[in-house]
Amino acid sequence: MKKTLTISAAAIAAAIALAGCAAGTEAGSPANSSTPGMNHGSSAMPSASAPATTPAASADFNDADTMFAQMMIPHHTQAVAMSEVILKKEGIPAAVTDLATRIKAAQGPEIEKMTGWLASWGQPTMMPTNMPSTHNMSGMMGEDDMAKLESAQGTEAAKMFLTQMIAHHEGAVMMAKTETTDGKNADAVQLSKDIVSAQEAEIQEMKNLLAAL
Repeated sequence: MKKTLTISAAAIAAAIALAGCAAGTEAGSPANSSTPGMNHGSSAMPSASAPATTPAASADFNDADTMFAQMMIPHHTQAVAMSEVILKKEGIPAAVTDLATRIKAAQGPEIEKMTGWLASWGQPTMMPTNMPSTHNMSGMMGEDDMAKLESAQGTEAAKMFLTQMIAHHEGAVMMAKTETTDGKNADAVQLSKDIVSAQEAEIQEMKNLLAAL
């Protein structure tokens, strides 16, 4: 089920636009909450003229942290788009729409966080076009898959959404585990661990829902 998709400049632009207006809750948590142990304030290195009020760990990052954020932003953006497609349809089981609502609520704010980190680190939101990983992002749906989801209705749409999102989540988990192992920034590593925990649980939930349809 794993699909690949070339991440275009338009897709990244959409990710940035979504980050600018993202708001809501984390998956399974109340509004305005934040993950324990995470510092989502400015992660910029204090200048000589500015007070050193930001923890040093926030500005301490490596290439793995940068790649994690640059890849996960468009990956999350597609998950939000898939969730929005299913939420607009009628005849979708309540358990599936509830899951889609939680995915959208969790991943929107995470896009905002990662975009902010990249800005604070002085890194571009888009990955360099010569990087192989921009052309082979695990779990991404192709345009044909998205078109099929758009046109499907009722139970067929619910099954398609669950099947596609399972593959999408599995790709995100792989990317997040790489960050957990190779990342340096404390906030980014913590987010990667949170993604693995939340999305592995959602994968099992989706498999159970799919079996019941």
